[in-house]
Amino acid sequence: MARAHVKARFPRKESLFGERFAVFAECLLTGVWIAVACLGVVTYPAAFAAGSRHLRRRTTHVGGGWREFVADFRAALRGGWAVGLAGWAVALAVRVDILAARAGIPGGTFAGAVGVFALLGVAVALLRAAAVWTPGAAWRALLADAGRRTARDPAGSFLVVCGLAVVALSAGFLAPLAVPVLGAVAAAAVAVEERHRHRHR
Repeated sequence: MARAHVKARFPRKESLFGERFAVFAECLLTGVWIAVACLGVVTYPAAFAAGSRHLRRRTTHVGGGWREFVADFRAALRGGWAVGLAGWAVALAVRVDILAARAGIPGGTFAGAVGVFALLGVAVALLRAAAVWTPGAAWRALLADAGRRTARDPAGSFLVVCGLAVVALSAGFLAPLAVPVLGAVAAAAVAVEERHRHRHR
């Protein structure tokens, strides 16, 4: 009886492993799609929004592929390009702060540190906003809500920062590795938002 019970349960474990591996593989593929969509320089918010929505469909067993990703990307790009432009402006301002710190300008070190933390906060808020994006949603409202969640849910925000760190380390080790890992960052943001939603029902 015990052996029969073990054999009966084994296919379920194998199926669970297969499902998790399929989701992992989907994350890597989505990372490639996101990387391609980011080639427009200011298109990265729309790319992550489309990638996150694709992963949400995948984890809820709703069909969707490259065509749906492209459709979502185009929809997210309508307001997302301005967000992408603003993000580059913030990054440029932080770079100026860092250069000031390296030049030894009084207060430059403090300004540089504040700038780096601010940039991380903006990046996390952007990823959390992209993780809950849906067609027709206003980016300004999404970012405002995501900014509040970023501050009020430090544990979740830290997990997203860890995802960004993995991308940076992967790029430092072997640049092409950072491409599929982008999908894992999107998946982390989706998971963090799902966790936050369940905790605040």
